[in-house]
Amino acid sequence: MASLGAILLAAGSSSRMAGGDKLFLPLGGRPLLSHSLATFQASPLVGAIILVMSSENLERGQALASEGGFDKVAAVCLGGARRQDSVRAGLAALPACDWVAVHDGARPLVTAGLIDAGLAAAQGTGAAVPAVRLSDTVKEAGADGIVRRTLDREQLWAVQTPQFFRRDLLEEAHRKVQADVTDDAAMLEALGHEVAVFPGSPLNLKITTADDLSLAEALLALAASRNI
Repeated sequence: MASLGAILLAAGSSSRMAGGDKLFLPLGGRPLLSHSLATFQASPLVGAIILVMSSENLERGQALASEGGFDKVAAVCLGGARRQDSVRAGLAALPACDWVAVHDGARPLVTAGLIDAGLAAAQGTGAAVPAVRLSDTVKEAGADGIVRRTLDREQLWAVQTPQFFRRDLLEEAHRKVQADVTDDAAMLEALGHEVAVFPGSPLNLKITTADDLSLAEALLALAASRNI
């Protein structure tokens, strides 16, 4: 299998989380960020990890990598104003590799299985994202709060990370696409590249609020009780 590098994004503002930076809040007795970091560290597919931090947490990120024994961390670098700026900084620091996984550090319950499945899914098109089908009815409403239309949920997916890309395609996208995007896959889509979808996990939640953190604690406790 071709070499895989990972970029872990941890440069957000945590504006919706009361009580401090969510990435360093305790989860299962250790910093939240260390969970996703440990999963990528343990994956035999991953050769190098770049940790992208905010200026306020750059030293904390360096300490976490050093003190946690995460020796695959090749660099801890400063993120940018936008998500795509942070990914670009991570790419610049990433050692040579054929494939790149981009992951939100705020998704602590990523698994080795998702990493394996993602790299396999990306082989055909050069890009693949994990996603889950929407089970709720989805409606589009205007600023006035009036429903405009009901969308066909059979064609709608909630996209997660890690997202997987052939490195040259991702670098091309970051050179050519300047518009604001919410994920890297949108940049490749804008250039006409195909992006495959592979099954994500409803447990691969993104920690945004205190309720999300409580849910993640419960899921970790359940997994421990079942020796998952």
